[in-house]
Amino acid sequence: MEDNRMRINPGARVNTATVRWRAALAAGLSLMGLAAAAFVVQGPGTPSASGTSTSSIPAPTVDEPTTGRPKAETAVLAGGCFWGVQGVFQHVKGVTAAQSGYAGGDAATANYDTVSTETTGHAESVRITYDPAQVTYGQLLRVFFSVVQDPTELNYQGPDVGPSYRSVIFAQDDTQRNIADAYIAQLNAAGAFSAPIVTTVSSGQFFPAEAYHQDYLSLHPNNPYIVQNDLPKLAALRSTYPELYRD
Repeated sequence: MEDNRMRINPGARVNTATVRWRAALAAGLSLMGLAAAAFVVQGPGTPSASGTSTSSIPAPTVDEPTTGRPKAETAVLAGGCFWGVQGVFQHVKGVTAAQSGYAGGDAATANYDTVSTETTGHAESVRITYDPAQVTYGQLLRVFFSVVQDPTELNYQGPDVGPSYRSVIFAQDDTQRNIADAYIAQLNAAGAFSAPIVTTVSSGQFFPAEAYHQDYLSLHPNNPYIVQNDLPKLAALRSTYPELYRD
């Protein structure tokens, strides 16, 4: 069922933990104008909205082979609001589809209103379909850790607070689990971040989110939340990994 709050105000995203922050942001941006917001997004050295640096982090030393793999594989990642996660991966070469949804809980609670109560075990997640001959699972994780989210933030990402915004890799098989575990250990050992990584590696069924959450960044690029939090991630992807970026 469609969220009535979204239908009444399709340019805003309602969550009890962040509605005040987003209202303040919208008011501020309306005063400054979108030109000022665009300057923030495009300025040199701008960090991603998650608070992570736009600098590249080490590539994974453990990864899947680029040959002898199926033509299509699936990854499920959770790193804050799924609008931005989906939007970033839709611009990664080799990704053929990205769908917003929920993972970590059961089917009965896999809807936005219930997940927003922060009692379901679900995390806002994105299911990514990709061609491993063009982009590997390890490369997707590199983008995930350095551009999409801040892996040191426990049960929140930027303005979004609660376990549904936690950082999780939902491994689809043992190969993905081994790559993810090895990469987290590698990044922690290298001191890639100023604090330990809190991203967990788990399993869980993926459930697609409501239609109004799909392709939200591409459909609403001027939404103040998108401008402030997600467009900088696209800019970071383009500048940090130009070999992986596609329009």
